[in-house]
Amino acid sequence: MSINTEYLKRNVETLEKSYSLIKTVDESSIDYEMYRNSLVKSFEMTLEQSAKLLSKKLTQFFATNKAVDKLTFKDLFRYALKHSLLTEDEVTRWFKYRDNRNSTAHDYGRVFAEQTLLLIDDFLCDVKHLKDVIEHE
Repeated sequence: MSINTEYLKRNVETLEKSYSLIKTVDESSIDYEMYRNSLVKSFEMTLEQSAKLLSKKLTQFFATNKAVDKLTFKDLFRYALKHSLLTEDEVTRWFKYRDNRNSTAHDYGRVFAEQTLLLIDDFLCDVKHLKDVIEHE
């Protein structure tokens, strides 16, 4: 079964663009805030899309799609580890990304955004690898 990853790819491109642009401007500028906000939103969207596509990939290991639909974000990644789709280190990082994302419900401030910025390099590598895993038949 082929899984369409075009939207995930577009999210990654947006994230990469925001990340490259934020490095070119002064932190006190309005441009920095725009790029930071874009980066945070792109991070969130990419994280959510990654989980949705991973759930589609995992359906092959379950009797029904409904069984997969009941899994939490972290359970999806635990099953990815169980079925050797991801490594333990990767899953640990995905948990960290999710925990960071959950912070957005409580804190959209500068500290949260700066914490997210620190995750982006690893996140980009991990999401690209996950995309490859999802696309692999």
